[in-house]
Amino acid sequence: MTHYAPADLRDALASGLLSFPVTHTRPDLSFDEDAYRAHVAHLDGFGAAGLFAAGGTGEFPALTQAEVERVVRATVAETGDSLPVVGPAGYGTSTAVEMARAVEAAGADGVFLLPPYLNEVGQEGLYRHVAAVCRATSLGVVVYHRANARFSAGTVDRLVEEFDNFVGFKDGICDIDLMARINVVHGDRLVRVGGLPTAETYALPYLELGASTYSSAIFNFAPEWASAFYRAVRARDRDAVTEGLRDFVLPYIEIRDRAPGYAVSIVKAGMTAAGRPAGAVRPPLTDLDDAELAELTDLVKKVI
Repeated sequence: MTHYAPADLRDALASGLLSFPVTHTRPDLSFDEDAYRAHVAHLDGFGAAGLFAAGGTGEFPALTQAEVERVVRATVAETGDSLPVVGPAGYGTSTAVEMARAVEAAGADGVFLLPPYLNEVGQEGLYRHVAAVCRATSLGVVVYHRANARFSAGTVDRLVEEFDNFVGFKDGICDIDLMARINVVHGDRLVRVGGLPTAETYALPYLELGASTYSSAIFNFAPEWASAFYRAVRARDRDAVTEGLRDFVLPYIEIRDRAPGYAVSIVKAGMTAAGRPAGAVRPPLTDLDDAELAELTDLVKKVI
């Protein structure tokens, strides 16, 4: 049973930093639920405003539907009432509908709708995709504006008008025009989430576009640093933000950009660097090599 009505979920997510935990694996790459639960419990002490289970950082595309449901159930059980849990849905529309219903049955408070799989999608098809998911669940729905899920202003307007449970918009494209328009036209009706890889990089300018929160992958392995950086962003402390970007985020991004898929792989590597290993990434992602891990470890030790 959900603890948050859609509007309450929106307001809760807008109030603080968002956690996107990694999904732990054993050596055979199966889901390590005990280790994952311990990680969620550890993160619960650092004041995140919401937890997105099995999202992009959690390797959603590499998980089966049964595993997604299991991860969500484990997250709900571990967090209790301490913060809202948002579970994922994606792929084709029929599958996304099934996943949204499964996420709700697993006890989540919201649905994070990732882009449809493979197909090029026009605005009418994208509207119908989101509409089907919104109709299938009573939970608040946050959409991910990324890849082939590129929403026009008109499609956002239409969804806002028709579905009270369409409550969030995560931008993973850096669509400044659209974010500015959503801020002006819809205001607090939607929670706007900064969702570019290593979202800390853009957090301060996105705050001026009404995105009061963002998804922090760094929170996995440096939660105290990530929380302090978020507070600096919200306080518009430009000196502290600039220092954090210069001393940690930009060197981190330099490693991240060395191979496709490292935006996720580097987070699990960060867990290893911080002494809290979460296992390897699943194919088709690849892990950092030994030299990259050593370089990252030296960097992470500066912020933990």
